[in-house]
Amino acid sequence: MMDRLMQTIALIEISISCTVIVIWLIEKIFQVSMPLSARTILLILLGNLLFWPLGLFMELPIAAYVRGVTGDLSIVSMLLLWSALLPSSKPNPIAFKVVIAIVAVSFYPLALGLSMLDPYAWGYGSIAFLIGVLVFAVICGLTNWNKGLWIIAVAITAWTFHWHESTNLWDYLLDPFLAIWAIGSIVNSYRLKRRERAQSGYLFRAG
Repeated sequence: MMDRLMQTIALIEISISCTVIVIWLIEKIFQVSMPLSARTILLILLGNLLFWPLGLFMELPIAAYVRGVTGDLSIVSMLLLWSALLPSSKPNPIAFKVVIAIVAVSFYPLALGLSMLDPYAWGYGSIAFLIGVLVFAVICGLTNWNKGLWIIAVAITAWTFHWHESTNLWDYLLDPFLAIWAIGSIVNSYRLKRRERAQSGYLFRAG
């Protein structure tokens, strides 16, 4: 019973996440910003389309096939994605992206066996690791990024109650998609700043 409930929750999460990505793509492609009401209606319609089996050529919901390829998103990744739908959503701090990128670049090679150190094992109950995550959450709050504080708090709570199948805290905090997003955002920010400096230099160039 519990396993079936967890599977259902996972499919709901994937359905919502895929729908949010579709809405984001629509806004980017057509250069529009939908009101919250339109986003909500589209979220309900597309979310249901992805969640329920359509029959015909597919025995499972589309979300189940997506999950089979991507696995479960981390809670941090999922909440950052969902929060983008809110009209009051602000850009995430570059410092947060840098931390995610550094952690990911360090974590994945080590977790895959590059050395004898296995940081993934810390997620199974290391008090020091948990304290480190809590300290990072407090830093987010002290720097007035309350969204980050709440996202990490929800991730830790979800891990405590085994919201997903994994019992490792890392799986609630980090995933490859979050790492790619952080690194891509940093590169894009650097590119935009270089373009702004180049344009500024051109405008104020003598002659």
